[in-house]
Amino acid sequence: MKQGLIILLNGTSSSGKTSISTELIKQKEIPIQHLSVDEFCNEMCHSYLNYINEKYPNIEPTDEVNEDVVSQLLTEPMVSLYFTTIKLFSTMGINVVVDTVLNNDEWFNTCLDLLSDHPVLFVGVKCSREEMARREQLRGDRKIGLAASQYDKVYCFEHYDLELDTEKQLPILCANRIVEHIRSEIEFSTFKRLSKRKICTNSKVSSPT
Repeated sequence: MKQGLIILLNGTSSSGKTSISTELIKQKEIPIQHLSVDEFCNEMCHSYLNYINEKYPNIEPTDEVNEDVVSQLLTEPMVSLYFTTIKLFSTMGINVVVDTVLNNDEWFNTCLDLLSDHPVLFVGVKCSREEMARREQLRGDRKIGLAASQYDKVYCFEHYDLELDTEKQLPILCANRIVEHIRSEIEFSTFKRLSKRKICTNSKVSSPT
């Protein structure tokens, strides 16, 4: 079976990845599914906690547990499962657009390990820091300065198969450029040439977005 194409959008929060993904799944020429790390982890965490509460209704912690600690314990395996699901989709011949933030070294290494033997179109999704801050203000559901804090780590790559500037082009035009690039049948090799990142042992687990 032919492997499905993985369209890996690399960009900070508020860079325009979700808007491009929405336009990609709306177009009819190439069937594409959308996997957002936000939606995936939220749904999986919700289902997991429901299972625990229903399976063990009488369980009581012996000490107070901080919600942030619970989130940290669950996030790491959820993100690993997220990338595994992307690999599963591709293995089944399903094209998928990946909507996540590659600002965590360990998660990036997991992504590289799992997906490097699959066809990956590595797409840089960028706009200016000023535009990101403006979008954060408009959205109201992101911490102001989140994109700026992710910027240097996310945009540490020198090369992409395709680069998009969402400040200059509307999401639908960006999606069209991706479709045109796929149709051109140019080999997607940039992701396979990436190297693993060195893991900082005292780094904190960060949010996927």
